[in-house]
Amino acid sequence: MLPNKIRTPNATPNLVLYVVPLWVPNLVPGNSTCEVTGSDGRGGTGSLSASDTVVNTAPVIDSVDIDPNTARDTAASIGQDALGLEIDVALKPSVLAGVDQVLNHFGQLDILVNNAGYLIYTTFDSCSEEDWDRIVDVNMKGTFLCAQAVMPHMKERGQGVIINMTSLAAKTGGLAAGPPYAAAKAGVLTLTIGLARALAPDQIRVNAIAPGVIDTAMTSAPEHDQLKASIPIGHSGQPEDVAHCALFLASNDSRHITGETIDVNGGLYMD
Repeated sequence: MLPNKIRTPNATPNLVLYVVPLWVPNLVPGNSTCEVTGSDGRGGTGSLSASDTVVNTAPVIDSVDIDPNTARDTAASIGQDALGLEIDVALKPSVLAGVDQVLNHFGQLDILVNNAGYLIYTTFDSCSEEDWDRIVDVNMKGTFLCAQAVMPHMKERGQGVIINMTSLAAKTGGLAAGPPYAAAKAGVLTLTIGLARALAPDQIRVNAIAPGVIDTAMTSAPEHDQLKASIPIGHSGQPEDVAHCALFLASNDSRHITGETIDVNGGLYMD
């Protein structure tokens, strides 16, 4: 049983955005600009995705956080010519302003990874309207707003990749994360299919990743212990497991894949 409400360690509504001009294997053109939301490493998979995996191929990295100091610190930890920006994916004006800054600075945006997430352990009985709104705003509305903001530029160029982060919870109803988070992530799964269908004629591919139990602060609460013990492959995933999947979906190795959700869960859920 879940307690009435447990906030994840270090959970925060403050969100990070990395914008990465990077070289992705087999991606055309060779140098591409990638925007990764929710990348501050204070609970989810983003910091690893934007740094440890990309740093070996990206000569320049931009980070964005609602806290400018966090953005600068994260950018500095990645190195090179990193740039810090500020954004909240749940607010449309903030998202639009952030995308404008990216395009003004780099001139192009090739890849969007909607990785921003917010988790509160709660139940149907205990979930407040405020908590419901924040969970849905960050996880589902933020995914929509960021995709909507980059669509005109990607359509004009006739190319682009959007990668959304859903969750194992979207397919199970939230065995550990709780129903509000599961509902929001299920919305992301369906949104991915709709976007893929709408944007395919413009040569924009849209896919999703559904992580299971990944070793981050977000899954360190006791509610995940039973799930961790039941993973068929025998251990939890690492953030780089998700990042490697994202790099595949960003590359031309997946050029004929769109509208799909890839599970990264060690066999915890199979379909």
